[in-house]
Amino acid sequence: MAKGSKGLKSAPANDAPRWHAKAQEIQKFGTVIVDMPHFLTASVREKMVGKLNQLLADSITLRDMYKKHHWQVSGPTFYQLHLLFDKHFDEQVELVDTIAERIQILGGVSIAMGGDVAQLSHIPAPPKGREEVPVQISRLLEAHKHIMQECHDIAEAADDAGDDGTNDMVVSDILRANELQSWFIGQHLVEMPLILK
Repeated sequence: MAKGSKGLKSAPANDAPRWHAKAQEIQKFGTVIVDMPHFLTASVREKMVGKLNQLLADSITLRDMYKKHHWQVSGPTFYQLHLLFDKHFDEQVELVDTIAERIQILGGVSIAMGGDVAQLSHIPAPPKGREEVPVQISRLLEAHKHIMQECHDIAEAADDAGDDGTNDMVVSDILRANELQSWFIGQHLVEMPLILK
C-alpha cells in the first residue's frame, strides 16, 4: 500500500464494478416489518398490504393495457385515442407508484416484476395482436370497473381496520382517477351522428 499525502496508507484503486452479487432476500414477499414506528398492528398492516398488492397488480395490468392500445390503435379516431391512451398510461404510472409506496409505508414488499404481476392480476390479459377500437375500449372499461370495485372493498376493509391512510389513498387517489378515466374513454362508445339531418 502506498503512503498518502498525510502519511495514511490507502488501498489501491479498484475501479472495476462489483457485479454478480448474490444474497438472500432481506424481506419475503407477503410479509411486513413487525417492529416499525406505525400505530397499526402488524396483522392489520399485513392484511392491508395483501389487498394493496392485488390492487397494484391489477393497476399495473391496466397501465400496460393503455400502452398496448396506444401503440396498436387504428381507425378514424386514431389521433384522439392515441393521445388519450398515452395520457391515461402516464396517469396510471403515477397511481401505480402511489399504491407501491403505500405498501412500503405499511412495512410490506410491493409486487414489481411483469411475470409476478401476470400471475397475481385478476384482469385478463389481452391477446398479443391488434384489436378493433371498441374491443380495446371495452377491455379498458372492464379493467377500470374491476379496479373501482377493488377500491371500494379496500376502503371498506381499511375503514373497519382503522387504516385511515389506505382508505384515503384508495378513495381520493385511485378510485377517483379510475372513475374519470373510465368516463373519458367510455364516451368514445356513445353512438352519435356526426351530421344532423
